[in-house]
Amino acid sequence: MNRNYFAVFLLILFILLGIVAGAYVRWSTSTVSAIQTRLFSSVSQTAMSGIPPFLKDRKANADESATLLFAGDIMLSRAVGDVIQKTNDPTFPFLRIKEYLDSADLRFANLEGPISDRGVNQGSIYSFRSDPQVVQGLMYAGFNVLSVANNHIMDWGRDALLDTLSILHESNITTVGAGRTEAEANDPKIIEVKNNRIIFLGYTTLLPKSMNAKNMTPGLSTFDLKKIAETIRELKSFNQANIIVVSMHWGEEYAGSANTAQRNIAHALIDAGADLIIGHHPHVVEEVERYKEGWIAYSLGNFVFDQNFSDGTDETERAVMLKATAEANKILNVELVPIRINADFQPELVH
Repeated sequence: MNRNYFAVFLLILFILLGIVAGAYVRWSTSTVSAIQTRLFSSVSQTAMSGIPPFLKDRKANADESATLLFAGDIMLSRAVGDVIQKTNDPTFPFLRIKEYLDSADLRFANLEGPISDRGVNQGSIYSFRSDPQVVQGLMYAGFNVLSVANNHIMDWGRDALLDTLSILHESNITTVGAGRTEAEANDPKIIEVKNNRIIFLGYTTLLPKSMNAKNMTPGLSTFDLKKIAETIRELKSFNQANIIVVSMHWGEEYAGSANTAQRNIAHALIDAGADLIIGHHPHVVEEVERYKEGWIAYSLGNFVFDQNFSDGTDETERAVMLKATAEANKILNVELVPIRINADFQPELVH
């Protein structure tokens, strides 16, 4: 009889232990889920599978360095689009720079305007929209990440924006700075290059808030300096071994140096933990600044553009790329690579 009571006691004990263990697993899973949700809401499936890569405690291979190449504004419509159509070659704008682009492990630029054959012209005298075939040129050039947070991406409305995102994603080009939903538009994008973990964020200060993505409505990322700084601090708090790159579309067109607003924003982002700020929009080169532990390129100028009109000078035709060397999840150094845009709107190295 005593043995029967003891067996019943053991059975009840095992059941209780199973209930407690199950509750603990559910609590642990929901806690990790809550952290992910708080940071990213609904990060794109390509950027997150289970725990995001930057939450994993995996050390980089200190012997392996990566070359990151950042270019300026790419505009593939208007006169550039005419040349592409005339040559029947979407790769034409990149033919003279292709070899140098291939020398990098990651390539980034700002895509100035949508890629689509849909939408409604929103009425600007400078409304850009590129034929969908131009994506072949971007793939040929090897761009891994493009910022679409700029003052021309909504020139043909939200339908054209959606086409742009779909076309680029289907071509394995990551986008930053806009999305189909508010969560996607503001998601950090994670790229791993030779064991270096690069996190991209993208914003513009040049459009009204009505252009921002809201809930399930597509649009741009939200530029809120305080919230962006908080996001950067959170990203760094999970793992210091992250290289955080912030793309900013800002400043004044054709201004040869950054203004006070640009400097204040850039310094605040570096103070929060960003490693590199890449600026676009002025269409001319502005200074590169070393601030604390970060680097700021206020404007790289144009990369592929048809602005061969700069008041008798060639300021809009002269530009730079920024080459950064990353190793063990740190940026070791940066250098500027001068380029010149020729009469056919092709960037070429300046020797």
